[in-house]
Amino acid sequence: MHNKDNKNIILTGFMGTGKTTVGKLLAKKLQREFIDTDALIETRQGRTIQAIFAESGEAAFRQMETDIARELGEKEGLVISTGGRFMLNPANIQVLSNSWIFCLVAAPEELVARLTRDKENRRPLLDVPDPGERIIALLQERQKGYQRFIQITTDNKPPEDVAKILLEHITHNS
Repeated sequence: MHNKDNKNIILTGFMGTGKTTVGKLLAKKLQREFIDTDALIETRQGRTIQAIFAESGEAAFRQMETDIARELGEKEGLVISTGGRFMLNPANIQVLSNSWIFCLVAAPEELVARLTRDKENRRPLLDVPDPGERIIALLQERQKGYQRFIQITTDNKPPEDVAKILLEHITHNS
């Protein structure tokens, strides 16, 4: 199922919406390289995002994201999963605008359930007394930015179904 269109496919959205899981499935189906921007930053920095935030601050991390965006904007044929705020930065959007950009969305309750189950990936932004309240506040804050992209709901859908929906969208709109 090859697509003549070799534009990058970018998955953005809030943490816990399934960007990495769905991105890996999509890349496999399309026989494309998969890149998770957070994992790429961690590999290059030799430390976790949590450590980057703690040692260098959020501004340094956001600059790393912008550098990665510039680099990825010069490539094609990739499936890219981004950090939750990555595509809210106008500079990142500009260098990646010639891509398919999808925003994966899920209800706040679903996000709380997924993120509290995920013990492996600690989220610095959710290191607060009430993560549920924090998620709702962050979603409201980012809603306008996320709305500029094609929305794909991941609630109550296995990642395979979400990947299928994305494939159909790309195939029918190429």
